[in-house]
Amino acid sequence: MLLAITREVSPSLGDCQLTHVARMPIDVKRAEAQHRTYQRVLASLGCRVLTLEAEPSMPDAVFVEDVAIVLDEVAVMTRPGAESRRCEGASAAELLARYRPLRHIEAPGTIDGGDVLRVGRVIHVGQSGRSNAEGVAQLRQAVDEFGYRVQPVPIRGCLHLKSAVTAVRDDTLLLQPAWVDAALFPDFEIIEVDREEEHAANILRIGVVALMPACFPRTAQRLRDAGVEVVTVDVSELQKAEGAATCCSLVFEEAVSARC
Repeated sequence: MLLAITREVSPSLGDCQLTHVARMPIDVKRAEAQHRTYQRVLASLGCRVLTLEAEPSMPDAVFVEDVAIVLDEVAVMTRPGAESRRCEGASAAELLARYRPLRHIEAPGTIDGGDVLRVGRVIHVGQSGRSNAEGVAQLRQAVDEFGYRVQPVPIRGCLHLKSAVTAVRDDTLLLQPAWVDAALFPDFEIIEVDREEEHAANILRIGVVALMPACFPRTAQRLRDAGVEVVTVDVSELQKAEGAATCCSLVFEEAVSARC
């Protein structure tokens, strides 16, 4: 069983942190409706959706991906790079503790989950403004015993590594070449986003399905042409808050020993 942890949209979403996109008015009611549709799509793809309550004083808390890195053996609670986001993880940790033992990134380390792309036993971590070398070192220490290799990846011009590259299959990545170099992933087949769809690289892989924002039809067709099943969802209001497909959920296999 796949679990998907989500969090309801904060009424203060319009006060979100922004780094690489211009601030625009956000229709919170529409964002809430889009988020509910996103949750329904996750359920239709086989996920049991677990929903945390909204955090009215935490505008970015809907982007629950950033507060944890969930692996088969352990969950690592991050320390987000934006100071305003460092209280978001507490309630997520309470829920995750039912399914995984927890480890924690401590000061002065920082990591956002959006910078973390796991493919097989390799964990790629974006060298962004939100994730620092100390955070990467602590992550490496936390997961080394389980046989994971942690690989820093330079990025440019975007918020997170998964803004620039995500996995659509075990051997295939969707990549924005303006933001990350394809040469850093020599063992993978690379599908580049359409040049007219700058932000299209962030897709959420659910089994064999790529879940992606509906506003990138050309890149979606590139994926379909490569034999990838694509499901789209409108997350346009959440995109105004520098969100996308991966950041609104933590998706992982439920452990056999999970406590109810």
